[in-house]
Amino acid sequence: MEKDENPPLLSLLQRLRKRLVSCAIATGVGFIICYVFSETLFRALARPLKVELAPDSSFIYTGLPEMFFNYIKIAFVGGLLLAAPFILYQIWMLAAPALNERQKRLVLPFVICSSLLFIGGGLFGYFVAFPLGFKFFLGFESEYLQALPSVKQYLSFSIKLLFLFGVVFELPVLAFFLTKAGIVTPEFLKKNRAYGMLFIFVVAAVITPPDVISQVMLAIPLLLLYEVGILVSRMAEGRKKRVSEGE
Repeated sequence: MEKDENPPLLSLLQRLRKRLVSCAIATGVGFIICYVFSETLFRALARPLKVELAPDSSFIYTGLPEMFFNYIKIAFVGGLLLAAPFILYQIWMLAAPALNERQKRLVLPFVICSSLLFIGGGLFGYFVAFPLGFKFFLGFESEYLQALPSVKQYLSFSIKLLFLFGVVFELPVLAFFLTKAGIVTPEFLKKNRAYGMLFIFVVAAVITPPDVISQVMLAIPLLLLYEVGILVSRMAEGRKKRVSEGE
C-alpha cells in the first residue's frame, strides 16, 4: 500500500471530494431510474390522501410547468432514497482511516440498520400517520367548503413528514453510537426516561397534525424505540467494556 505523502488536510479534502462525486453519481443514477416511474411514484405518494377525498375530488396544479418540476422533485427524492445505503457507506468510509479494525467491521450493520429503520419510519408515516392526519384535515369540509389540494403543497408536506418519520426512527442507532462515543450510558437514558418521554410527546405534537390520536400514534412507537435504545446502549456498553478488558 502506497504511503500518503500529502498533508492531512489535503488528503482529507481529496477523500471528501472522491466520496462526494461517488454520492452524486449514485444519486444521479437513482434520479434517472425514478424519473422513468415518476408518475407511478406520485400516484403511490398521493394515495393516502386520494382515498380520503370525495370521489369527485382530485389534485390540482396552478402553473403549466408545475407538474414537470414536481416530477423532477419526486425523481430526485426517490433517487436520493435509492442511493441512501451507498451514501451512508461513503460517509462511513470517509471516517474509516481514523477507525480501528473492530470499528470498521461495524460498517455493514450500520448501513443495514440505518436503512431499515429509516424505511420503517417512512412506512409508519405512510400507512399509519398519513391516513389519520388526512382524515382530521378533511374533517373541515362541509357544504360550503371543499378541499382542493395542490400537488406542490402536498408533495412538500408529505415528503417532509416522511423524512422526519424516517429520522426519528433512527433513535436506536443514535443510542448505540452515542454510547460507543462515551456521550451517554444506559443508566443515563434510564434515569432521564421521564424527560425523554416528554421530549417524544413534544416531537409528536410538532410533526403530526394537531389531533390527539395522531400524536399518540406517533408517540407510542417512539416510546418503544426509546426502550429499544436503552437495550442497544446496554449492549454497546457491554461490548465496549469487553474490548477494553481484552486490551
